[in-house]
Amino acid sequence: MLIKQLKFSFPTPFDLALALSAISVLWAVMATKPVEDDFLSYSWQVLAYWKDGVWGLLEFTLQMVLILIFGHALAISKPVSNVLDAVASTVKNNTQAVLVTGISTLLAGYLNWGFGLVFGAILARRIGERTTFKRVKINYSLVSASGYLGMMIWHGGFSGSAPLKVAEKGHFLEGEIGVIPVSETILSAFNLRINLFLLIGLLIGLWLLSKKKYTYKPVQDKGGRINFQGKDSLGWIVGGIICVLAIGDFWTGTNLKLSFISLNYINFLLMGLGLLLHKSLNNYVRAIEVALKGAAGIVLQFPFYAGILGVFKSSGLLLLIAGYFVDISSPDTFPLLTFFSAAMINLFVPSGGGQWAVQGPVIVETASQMGLSVSKMIMVMAYGDQLTNMLQPFWALPLLAITGVLPKDLLRYTIYFFLVGLSVLVLGIIWGF
Repeated sequence: MLIKQLKFSFPTPFDLALALSAISVLWAVMATKPVEDDFLSYSWQVLAYWKDGVWGLLEFTLQMVLILIFGHALAISKPVSNVLDAVASTVKNNTQAVLVTGISTLLAGYLNWGFGLVFGAILARRIGERTTFKRVKINYSLVSASGYLGMMIWHGGFSGSAPLKVAEKGHFLEGEIGVIPVSETILSAFNLRINLFLLIGLLIGLWLLSKKKYTYKPVQDKGGRINFQGKDSLGWIVGGIICVLAIGDFWTGTNLKLSFISLNYINFLLMGLGLLLHKSLNNYVRAIEVALKGAAGIVLQFPFYAGILGVFKSSGLLLLIAGYFVDISSPDTFPLLTFFSAAMINLFVPSGGGQWAVQGPVIVETASQMGLSVSKMIMVMAYGDQLTNMLQPFWALPLLAITGVLPKDLLRYTIYFFLVGLSVLVLGIIWGF
């Protein structure tokens, strides 16, 4: 009842990026100003650190843009659309609608967060339309919320920003931690075990929620499907070549630890799959144009996150924060402290990539001082980042537009997903360390 009565009003993501930039500058000035410098001159110096850092993550920004638009373009291809229709046609009751949407979205989100986000939203909409046509009553708000579950598991999956970034040569922390292959992060026993229990816990939660009473609302077909008219087969040819090249890396004989799997590799494979499934180059271009609209937030926000990182590193604030964490925690408590701080930061920085850029250096520095596994700590931050996606609406905007549900109706159920994830992840981290 409490959730129904509350009206949530969030600042825009860009407002938050500006606010965090101001806070980082003020914090750096207050905490790191040399005694011999006056306040105004040092404030100007810190602002210069921010300015110099703004363009420090251009490659990372483009990688995040591409992973979203390539995943989105793949999700709206005709073959994937046909699969969605076939899956929707199998639903015969509310529990099936909820579980089918949840399982499908979790698997899609594990493969790629951009693909899973759009896939889950479209599937929820198709199920709503199909069950309305068949006069099957379902809890459409819960089904739509289930279509958002990919964002609960994505950062431990194959498009996780932090683990894929550190698997690249030349990433911004390579001097501190080197290159960490995905075999030590995404494909580690630690991560796979936690994801398995997270999947089981969420499915149990979905089953229980599907049995609760609900208000039925019919869903009308709004005719929003994209009609691609391209007839050429060049996309099929180009996409096939790209996919063969990508898959060929598994047989090179020099990548036993799968170190070739990085953000660039995932984007290359997604581009190939998208071209392959759209078949026509013209169709793929149209799909990319549709998907680009969802990337505006990343383009605008990431330079500000890069500026924050510039302030943290150049002012020395980063080392002060790392030292503070060392002082108040121990190797036994730091993993959980990192998890909860990552969950809190994600409420204000709704981007796993942007969050890693800011929080990653602190985690790496502190973990190194404490002798903790850096690869595990990367995943701990990833778990905290993905958890609070269930509490803030930034990445849910495409889903809300596609399904037509209200943010309060989504939050009514995602808060339960949050509680399930919190329990599983905390126990998993304690067990893993």
